[in-house]
Amino acid sequence: MTEHAVGKVSDQQLKLAQEEALRETVSRMEETGSPVITDGEQTKPSFATYPLAGLRNLAADGVVIPFADGHTRQLPRLTAGPFTYAVHASSYLRAAQPYARRPLKQAVISASALGLLYPTEGIAGYPRERFVNDLLNEAERDIRECLGAGAASVQVDFTEARLSLKLDPSAGLLKSFVSLNNQVLERFSAAQRSRIGVHTCPGGDRDSTHSADVDYSALLPLLFELKAGRFYVQLASEPDRRKVLAMLGKLVKPGQLVFVGVTDPINPAVETSEQVRDRVMEAAEYIPIASLGTTDDCGFSPFADDTSTSRDVAFAKIRSRVEGTKLASVALAV
Repeated sequence: MTEHAVGKVSDQQLKLAQEEALRETVSRMEETGSPVITDGEQTKPSFATYPLAGLRNLAADGVVIPFADGHTRQLPRLTAGPFTYAVHASSYLRAAQPYARRPLKQAVISASALGLLYPTEGIAGYPRERFVNDLLNEAERDIRECLGAGAASVQVDFTEARLSLKLDPSAGLLKSFVSLNNQVLERFSAAQRSRIGVHTCPGGDRDSTHSADVDYSALLPLLFELKAGRFYVQLASEPDRRKVLAMLGKLVKPGQLVFVGVTDPINPAVETSEQVRDRVMEAAEYIPIASLGTTDDCGFSPFADDTSTSRDVAFAKIRSRVEGTKLASVALAV
């Protein structure tokens, strides 16, 4: 993808390379034994900006996201309306389905993340109210098309949630994010929302985070105001897991699922299945077993230029997650 961007690789060469990576990812993820798989986001420019690929009403000087190691990521800035997605996530789902023998989970970006594209000074002839309406329609379509195309579940990436508390400790920004995302979720039935989840983490890029220093206790109560059926929560890398688990146990509602992170993509050491088992057993002390699942803390390389984690390490961690969860299931007799 990097070579294609500078003209060293043709469109056809890129397409063939992406198809090969997609086939390999699906195959290797199924080999881990995971009952639900993903496409590994092999062909996305990033987990956040995939809807924008090809849009011309953008400038490069948008919101800057600083990471703990000093590097930054920058979102684009919308320069004119109307706002539309150039790419919808269902296209990635459909591309992976011919290679998959197991159910597929599809990730989508949150409406609140894309809401950051609109400049604070506004856009002449395109007021924020119209932008929000267009954004909500597109975010709804992104999820609805994935459900309609057969996704087992849809995960809304909400990594900016924890970051928002760093930017605004009063939680006003986070409350606005939750409200915006709920306006999308409210457009779905209860049955549909049971297949829609929200992912939270302190960011994960080039083995660094943007908001790990923000206390979870300020985030989780507001996070669980989201009208979603599933919550994917980074936990393996938390310094005090039991504190977080105690909060999760009080917040989870009947019928909801909480997938706790049991592997840390930023840590190069591969967790053993026994370590994962122990983390699941720990979580089961606080969260009802019927509501408990496991996941990885974050994406392994959520931007296309992030090569900080090898594919072999990623799949080894996933295998440990699957095997450790099975060990815990036996121990818990479920």
